Amino acid sequence: MLNAIASIFKELIDAQSSPANEDQPDLAIACLLTEVANADHNVAEEETIARRQILQKVCQVSETTADALLHQADQLVRDSASLYDFTSQLRSLSHPKRYELIQAMWELAHTDGYIDPLEDAVIRKTAELLYVDHSEFIRAKISVSDHI
Repeated sequence: MLNAIASIFKELIDAQSSPANEDQPDLAIACLLTEVANADHNVAEEETIARRQILQKVCQVSETTADALLHQADQLVRDSASLYDFTSQLRSLSHPKRYELIQAMWELAHTDGYIDPLEDAVIRKTAELLYVDHSEFIRAKISVSDHI
């Protein structure tokens, strides 16, 4: 009996440390980009293209991998209750990488030429959950605005 219980715990631990979980940060990033794109309830074609390109750049993945991640992200975002589901997986990222993600989210929000207040709210909440200072949140927004 105890061996059976120990075996179950071992399987759970092995599953959590398996290579399949290594791409979870990339999937979480794809989900956050999807949240931004969907925030205004109007996903334009240029946003779909930009979302893939930004994911490729931030996560350094191929177009095929980005498409697969975004396909998974669409479903996960529909089933998710909050941004915490995704940001909790990214807290271990370095601070520069978290800042880069916030910047990428602003870049995506600017794609259609207008930042919807709901897009702003998603990015703001993500920055808070990732412990990115408000001043850096604003700096990222301005740096993207200046390049567009």
